[in-house]
Amino acid sequence: MAVVSIENLCKTYKIGSVELPVLRNVNLKIEQGEYIAVMGPSGSGKSTLLNLLGCLDKPTSGQYLLGGKDVSRLNDDELSLIRGKDIGFVFQSYNLIGQLNVIENIELPIFYQGISEKASAEHARELAILVGLGERLKHRPSELSGGQQQRVAIARALANDPLIILADEPTGNLDSESGEEILDILDGLHQQGKTLVAVTHDDSIAARAQRTIRLFDGRVK
Repeated sequence: MAVVSIENLCKTYKIGSVELPVLRNVNLKIEQGEYIAVMGPSGSGKSTLLNLLGCLDKPTSGQYLLGGKDVSRLNDDELSLIRGKDIGFVFQSYNLIGQLNVIENIELPIFYQGISEKASAEHARELAILVGLGERLKHRPSELSGGQQQRVAIARALANDPLIILADEPTGNLDSESGEEILDILDGLHQQGKTLVAVTHDDSIAARAQRTIRLFDGRVK
């Protein structure tokens, strides 16, 4: 069964009386363990597609099945539960909480799953070690480099063992060396069987992915 199955997905925004179609009849299947890059020029619909895949927005029409469940018709509360349990996010700007240390940032998604404090802290520690931050567990984001902050974000995305990991320009704020290290981590997750979707302008990311989806004027080319 495909992790993601999208049929005739459309998204139109209304600005006053004007309708702005951004995605037009997108059809897409992503199998378990695939590593997909999404590319296209600015305004092609990449960010909108990522928001729909991540249940951050709802389609205007069409169907989106995530893990076999139709999430395209869920209400906001139901979508919030899906985001917390089934989707891991890695953002260009890291989106870490500055007052929390590495362990506490990684623990955030686990907090809402009813797991004991001791078990969640141990799981977060294991994930921090997995991404190479075993010596930085008590550091706050301001004490970390950009590459290290992105490692925390990846560990946080893994916290609930999601069905899919969505990465939005994951190396966009990093120097080339740190970017390569982050891409190596994503490669490792792919080799472990994780399902990854990366939205990017970077050909080096697309070269590592199994498959590249190209959007143009809201359609898959």
